[in-house]
Amino acid sequence: MATMLEGRCQTQPRSSPSGREASLWSSGFGMKLEAVTPFLGKYRPFVGRCCQTCTPKSWESLFHRSITDLGFCNVILVKEENTRFRGWLVRRLCYFLWSLEQHIPPCQDVPQKIMESTGVQNLLSGRVPGGTGEGQVPDLVKKEVQRILGHIQAPPRPFLVRLFSWALLRFLNCLFLNVQLHKGQMKMVQKAAQAGLPLVLLSTHKTLLDGILLPFMLLSQGLGVLRVAWDSRACSPALRALLRKLGGLFLPPEASLSLDSSEGLLARAVVQAASAPLGLWTGALAVLRSLWSRWGCSHRICSRVHLAQPFSLQEYIVSARSCWGGRQTLEQLLQPIVLGQCTAVPDTEKEQEWTPITGPLLALKEEDQLLVRRLSCHVLSASVGSSAVMSTAIMATLLLFKHQKLLGEFSWLTEEILLRGFDVGFSGQLRSLLQHSLSLLRAHVALLRIRQGDLLVVPQPGPGLTHLAQLSAELLPVFLSEAVGACAVRGLLAGRVPPQGPWELQGILLLSQNELYRQILLLMHLLPQDLLLLKPCQSSYCYCQEVLDRLIQCGLLVAEETPGSRPACDTGRQRLSRKLLWKPSGDFTDSDSDDFGEADGRYFRLSQQSHCPDFFLFLCRLLSPLLKAFAQAAAFLRQGQLPDTELGYTEQLFQFLQATAQEEGIFECADPKLAISAVWTFRDLGVLQQTPSPAGPRLHLSPTFASLDNQEKLEQFIRQFICS
Repeated sequence: MATMLEGRCQTQPRSSPSGREASLWSSGFGMKLEAVTPFLGKYRPFVGRCCQTCTPKSWESLFHRSITDLGFCNVILVKEENTRFRGWLVRRLCYFLWSLEQHIPPCQDVPQKIMESTGVQNLLSGRVPGGTGEGQVPDLVKKEVQRILGHIQAPPRPFLVRLFSWALLRFLNCLFLNVQLHKGQMKMVQKAAQAGLPLVLLSTHKTLLDGILLPFMLLSQGLGVLRVAWDSRACSPALRALLRKLGGLFLPPEASLSLDSSEGLLARAVVQAASAPLGLWTGALAVLRSLWSRWGCSHRICSRVHLAQPFSLQEYIVSARSCWGGRQTLEQLLQPIVLGQCTAVPDTEKEQEWTPITGPLLALKEEDQLLVRRLSCHVLSASVGSSAVMSTAIMATLLLFKHQKLLGEFSWLTEEILLRGFDVGFSGQLRSLLQHSLSLLRAHVALLRIRQGDLLVVPQPGPGLTHLAQLSAELLPVFLSEAVGACAVRGLLAGRVPPQGPWELQGILLLSQNELYRQILLLMHLLPQDLLLLKPCQSSYCYCQEVLDRLIQCGLLVAEETPGSRPACDTGRQRLSRKLLWKPSGDFTDSDSDDFGEADGRYFRLSQQSHCPDFFLFLCRLLSPLLKAFAQAAAFLRQGQLPDTELGYTEQLFQFLQATAQEEGIFECADPKLAISAVWTFRDLGVLQQTPSPAGPRLHLSPTFASLDNQEKLEQFIRQFICS
């Protein structure tokens, strides 16, 4: 789930100390344009489907074609029709009556259920280390279980929940113009809840408002009250007591202790046995004051909540275990190629797990830990795929890449997003959307009127460019396959034509399919897993073919038929190669039936259509902030102060990125998230090594990359994918 925010479109003039500036922002920019018909009525994709490979039954049973046409609803709009009563008094008390009619399920006998669970019973019988068989008295263990359970939760008070729901509904109507929810997405969640099994919802926490909107939305749609785990250190004891009565969950501190601690073992057993069926307004009281001071009642905004399609965890576990294959670390895959020791890319997948290691995760078996990590990749991919792209992200991308005609390019980019199966979080006339987007970015751009009717929009240097780059990163998942392919083509042409050479010269060269595969694989391995969002059930070669297909579909690559070769469109006599025989059935797609041995004779050229050079540069620039940050991190190896802690070295790198941005004007790379990603990638690549110390793990430069020659090889390897 994700909560997207967008301010209300202001079409009326605003009062401002500067009359000239106010006229630029509120007078329609002086553009004489006709009203444009909203283009969102043509096609609107339904997003958020689960993985068809890993959960085919859920993919089919929890979805129906009719739910795509249900449209949106405003969940904070409560009228007389939402209650059982009618009349003029009901219309004035509808909020209060609605809160009284909300179903609050009764509290079950949770302590007895936990005491009868398998994990706690094993502790009581002494069948595990740290149980009563090692000298502990069962009565003392029972009291400890009661204490831990009392720290976790308390029986929710229905009266307080209803009272808080009424107050929250009043507050949300003062804060929001509307809260949109797709009724088709809600229909899938309601259908999954009817099965009677526990429903677990994972939030991407886009904003602080998630703690308010998500529980309220589920309560208003008849799904009960959401329970969310909350860190007890983040609030005072009085606030903890209030939130527990509202259905709050607080993980005990003992759950994060080492595995050999008996207290930590007992706490983890209680946490695993405790179900999370209903109730928590997580963090609501903590953010009300900040939200009220930020927006107040005079600036109402719009919000939209996305729900991805639910899937059966049991079905996923069975399917995921059947398609596990061998994997290698990034150091094994990429380091020999970076250093020039070999040229062939190993035929295996990359193992790169950045999931935080916590006490409950360490308590699982190694196979179950791997299952949790790969499940997180699926969930993250689904959440990104179901998140709508906002108008500010589109406008920031156009300004960052110096597009000249904002009106036409905004419409073009919106249609490209919709055609790729992603949704947008706005609607309306094009001129109003353009004006509204610029008004939201007014702190980071400058408006200059150059002549009557024309307006020049210039991004503010420094932090303004950094903010625009962060907003434009929302478009990267939409064009990720094409961006990876474009940067791979750039790397393939790097040693053949000058970087500043004309597009016609680059279009003369033939690019073999095997060479494209190799470059795409190299870039795939270099990119972080949380950015690439490659599903564990999808092989690298399938993704390579998908990237190649996308480049052909968007018109950047055209097939070149060589004399004597079978046409690429002739699929009648294709056979499955031995390379594909060992793969699970879920790895086969229509394009995977191509024999990789026949790919040697297939060649492509860059298309010479007029729009191709600009679109190719646009795709390359989407990945340029990350790749430039990686290249600067490679250059920083010569002057970084090592050994140091991971946090300390990341801070060193971030300061270097900021200093370089001031010198070269590349402010989109001065992002602390990019610095963290570079340090983690270099650690997995074997550039940085981590060793334990009394003060904690410390990073130091590996002996392999201590030489200046290897550092330069690493930097050149990264820069081949960057399009200047």
